[in-house]
Amino acid sequence: MSVTSWNQRPSLFNGSLVPNPKNNRSAADALTYDAVGATHPASEQWSAEITALRPYSRTIVIGYGDRDWRSAADAVLRWGVKRHSGFTVTPCDSAGEQVVPGAEYQITAGFGPFKVREPVRVVAVVDTPDRCGFAYGTLPGHPVCGEEAFIVHRSPDGTVTLTIRSLTRAAPHHPWRLLFPVLLLAQQVFRHRYTRALTGQQATTP
Repeated sequence: MSVTSWNQRPSLFNGSLVPNPKNNRSAADALTYDAVGATHPASEQWSAEITALRPYSRTIVIGYGDRDWRSAADAVLRWGVKRHSGFTVTPCDSAGEQVVPGAEYQITAGFGPFKVREPVRVVAVVDTPDRCGFAYGTLPGHPVCGEEAFIVHRSPDGTVTLTIRSLTRAAPHHPWRLLFPVLLLAQQVFRHRYTRALTGQQATTP
């Protein structure tokens, strides 16, 4: 069983601490929210009442049996949900294609000729025989503040599910703070794409 987490602030995630190789980050590189690990990807039950962030959670069936499980487990740990929903995910520095705690990535969403770049850091990873996934948090420059998690789970009867969890609030800086209502609408569109990302229906960039 492997459950790991990393953060620069007190964590709400009960996992083993894995140091980030970048030990000398400045304060400007800190995550932009306090409830680090609060999406609890390792836990089947989840409550976001302890945070002041806007919570979201949805679980859907995406397959059955070992083949679907193996495919989904591999994809989710390689940013498959984001990439199959129209995002580009670029590893930063020494980060690899498969997530590990502390790794940083640049997520890019395209809207016609416009691109929105979202710097993020992986804050928790779960990788067990029946549950795989991770959570990532926002870094300075991200259009919103908060955390998002993608988790796939295999039930005893072979049912494979995808769970999406997020905690969101407006970014403190302009212009993103003023655009927060628009960003919430865009978030709804992409969440719909997430539900189809690991079922063989790949979305295209808007």
